Amino acid sequence: MKGYFLLSLVCMVLFSCNSGAGKKYQIGQINTPKGEMLLWLYDETPEHKKSFIRLANAHYWDSLSFNRVIEDFVIQGGCPDTPEGFADSPYLLEPEFVDTIRHVYGAVGAGRDDNPEKRSAGCQLYIVHDKEGIPRLDDNYTVFGQVFKGLDVLEAIAHVPADSTDTPLKTISMEVKVIEMTAAELEKIGYTIP
Repeated sequence: MKGYFLLSLVCMVLFSCNSGAGKKYQIGQINTPKGEMLLWLYDETPEHKKSFIRLANAHYWDSLSFNRVIEDFVIQGGCPDTPEGFADSPYLLEPEFVDTIRHVYGAVGAGRDDNPEKRSAGCQLYIVHDKEGIPRLDDNYTVFGQVFKGLDVLEAIAHVPADSTDTPLKTISMEVKVIEMTAAELEKIGYTIP
């Protein structure tokens, strides 16, 4: 009886130590002709995170591109940027501004037109290229993710030749997915969960 109790206790301790070890995190993945970027998606912006996951799983972006590149500002893609605003966005999202999530280098934000409610176009995303960050966008546009692998890809895209409307001369296609990774897998590539 004593041996059974001891064995049960050892099993409980081992189980409690490993209970979080296998947790998987949903990570955004953007594949381009210049390489792969991996994005941490913030739980603090739940509607934008859900929207990104939904559109990625539906392969929404896979026929689209980074259609606007401005060195030392942003690279932007998703739905067409037209004079009428984001007319082709499947829906708009209420803003989710978070004081601790800012427009720093590599931040992933949701584009929008000039609507007074500051609602995001569900399909439009941009990545901050300015290494100093862009504080004037804080609390005006929702940041919902952060590039943690592939900043060299961001650099390569931001430096492609573009025309007078900031459209790349050669199409920068995007294939967007959501992959699952454990904390150990993330740490192996140099990322520690915030």
